[in-house]
Amino acid sequence: MTSPMPPSSQPYHPPYPAHAPVPPPAPRPARRTAMIAGATALAVLLAAGGALTWWLTREEDDSPLAGRPRVEDTRAGLSYAIPAGWQHDAAKDAGLMSAFTSQIVRKPDAAADHDTMGATVMAGRSGRVVAPSALPQQTERAARSNAEFFFPDQPATLEDSRPGQVGDQPAHTVTVKITDRKGTTAHLRMTVVTVDHRRTSFVLGLSGDAPGARAGQEVDAVLRSTAVR
Repeated sequence: MTSPMPPSSQPYHPPYPAHAPVPPPAPRPARRTAMIAGATALAVLLAAGGALTWWLTREEDDSPLAGRPRVEDTRAGLSYAIPAGWQHDAAKDAGLMSAFTSQIVRKPDAAADHDTMGATVMAGRSGRVVAPSALPQQTERAARSNAEFFFPDQPATLEDSRPGQVGDQPAHTVTVKITDRKGTTAHLRMTVVTVDHRRTSFVLGLSGDAPGARAGQEVDAVLRSTAVR
């Protein structure tokens, strides 16, 4: 299992109004798992599965990740680049919890760049199509819900919310900052894109915020490289 899996009785969607077309954020965990927060949650992802420019367009030749190998996520209908030092195991994608369809990970390397948390990027497909006009609201809701899942009971602050594009398709990107009780911070970045009239998908990145760490910059570059397949 490459993502923390809640009890099977837990729903896979947050308690939004039934009529709202929401992306598939991870569920709220049972309270007995609330102690697993911040770096611990991210460490679980990395061990098991291995700010910034937010206008998302198809990767250009001069982009930081031009020429890099890419994840071709047919279920999400998206592709995205794999930075140097990151890992993608296609066989393990099948073991992700149902909200996610692919994942790449960057393991911690404190000696190289002060990164003690590492980073991960995951893609997935919404259970419902989100109209372009609803993308801002639904992306913010989904980002907050995922922040609560990965960092239970930790304060989360919306830092950025702006429209963009993935290729020619409308998209929206949100950045949430999470701070634990010791003052350690992490960032969750989430882009939701309406791929076509039948499908809305997303790319979600998690990284630590240690001074001098490159992980967050690399997450940004992955999001920028996202393209509709």
